[in-house]
Formats: sequence, structure tokens, C-alpha cells
Amino acid sequence: MTSRELVYAALENRSPERAPRDLWTLPWAENHYPQELKKIREDFPSDFGGVNVRYEKYAETKGDPYQKGIYVDPWGCEFENIFEGIIGEVKHPLIPTEDEEWDNVGKIHIPTESLTFDIGQVNAECAKSDKFISGGCCPRPFEQLQFIRGTENLYIDLLDPPPKMLQFMDLMHEFYCELMEKWAKTDVDCLNFMDDWGSQRSLLISPALWKKYFKPKYKDYIDIAHSHGKKIFMHSDGYTLDIYPELIELGLDAFNSQIFCIGPENLEQFKGKITFWGEIDRQNLLPYGTEEEIRQAVRRVYEHLWDKGGCIAQMEFGAGAKPENVYAAFDEWEKLTRQ
Repeated sequence: MTSRELVYAALENRSPERAPRDLWTLPWAENHYPQELKKIREDFPSDFGGVNVRYEKYAETKGDPYQKGIYVDPWGCEFENIFEGIIGEVKHPLIPTEDEEWDNVGKIHIPTESLTFDIGQVNAECAKSDKFISGGCCPRPFEQLQFIRGTENLYIDLLDPPPKMLQFMDLMHEFYCELMEKWAKTDVDCLNFMDDWGSQRSLLISPALWKKYFKPKYKDYIDIAHSHGKKIFMHSDGYTLDIYPELIELGLDAFNSQIFCIGPENLEQFKGKITFWGEIDRQNLLPYGTEEEIRQAVRRVYEHLWDKGGCIAQMEFGAGAKPENVYAAFDEWEKLTRQ
């Protein structure tokens, strides 16, 4: 099987020859363990790929999101970073605390420049690879609203949203849908979206608010992908057990969640209904665990969630992770699933 065939077989529970692999890295890993990372990639190459995209226009940004200092994103949000190799935080939101009615909404730049890519160029890139190719867009409405407004203020606003905020949310969603529609017309295999929804123990807002304001948006993204014959993947950190049934109902193909925060045993009820797109615990096991504990963790995921596929061997090599643990996790997936 090619990488592309492996991923499709895993997503459709058709007994892939092995679990597909997907390694995420932060620049921190590149900076601290370049040789170890090189070996991991050589011995366990990823089955996922992307495309180099050229745009006619580029949104104005400032700085580097992974370097110390100030980074301004395409929406105009300013991030402050005090650590090299990871992403910083927004300290001065575009809609400040005192702007309860969102009167400063005109300061927000919706980055329509990202719509100016050439579909033909993307398709030519796709044709060069036998990997499973992800689209070059990733809507994140909840997170982007936090960057714009500030987390605490946004939570308060969602309880009684001012009209200008709701109008902006509609404009942002229209932009994201237009972007997803254009990417869905390319030859990529899947589209992606994301939002970090969980704390360590629960959702960050009530399930009722999630269903009211965000579930309909996600339905649109999923419907766009499926109407063009694409798979669709979502990422979310934290404890997200409450929204698993909702995402399955919407038809999400694969969910990247912190399954060790939730517990693989608690997720077994969804086996065969959605693909578990990783991961191995990056809060405790990857930075602090022994090699045997890593292998036990992979076996635990396999036991509770593997169903002739339905799992992707994904993990993040981020700040603090031990390279030998990342290597051991991929090696154990190989031993468990290689036919």
C-alpha cells in the first residue's frame, strides 16, 4: 500500500498493512535534537504530506511566531513570545476589555489574501506525491475569537453576545467557508479545522453554548468537505469527551484529541465510529515516561481503540519530549499492526 492507501484504509476500517504514521514537530525539537529527529523520520517516515502554496497576495504579518519577541498574525493579533521554538500569547487583544460592544471590530483584518492561491499549482503538487495530502487551510473560530478578544472576555461575551460580535462571527464564518470551498476543489485528500476546547477535566464553555455557536459552523466545514469527496480531520486539546458524540453525528472522519487526558477506556464506546488521529500523552509520558511505559501506552490505545484500523499513529515531538520515547512509540505501533 502507498501512504495514501494506508490512511484511507485506516479511516475506513479496511485493515491497513500497518498503522499510518503522522509526526508533528515544533521548532524546539529541531533545535534540540536534530540528529535524533532525523533518525525518527528516516526509520518511520510520515504517511501525511502537504503542499507548498503560492499566493497572489499575502496578508501583512510581522515577526516569527516561533521566535522570541512580537509576532502579528494575518488577522492583526499581536503575540508576545518569551521562549524560542514555541508559540507565544496575545497580551493586548484587538477588542480590549473595555470595548464591551465590540465597537473596535473594524480593526480586525479578515485575511482574504489566503483565497488567492492557484488551484492548478496545488493539484500539480498533489500529483507528485503518494502521501495522504492535507489541505492548506485550518479554520479555528473559537481560538481566533480568543486571540481577538482575550480568553476571559470571550467567555463572558458568549453568555450574552453583543450584536457586533455576532455580526463579526458571521463574517468570519463566511470567510472560512469560502476558504474551505476553494480547497475542497483541489486534489488534496482531506481538509482540516481545529479549536482547543478542553481544560484538563471539562470543556472550556458549556456544551449548550458549544452546540449553539460552534457546532453549526463545524457542520458546514464537514459538509463542504464531504460534498467534494474529501475526508475531514479536526484537532482539539484537553478533555473533549462531551463533544465526541456531536462530532460523530456531524460525520467527522478523524479527531486528534488528548486521549490520555480523557482515557482510552472512556473512548472505546466510539471505536469504529470515528478514527482516533493519535495521540500519545505529551503532558507526562513523552517527556517523563520510560520506554516501557511508552510501549504500554501504545498497547493500551491499540487494545481499546484499534478496529481493523480506526487509529493513526500520531504524536507531537514538542517541548520537553524525549526523542527515544517518540521513537519507541512508532516502533511499538509498527510491531502491533504490521501485517
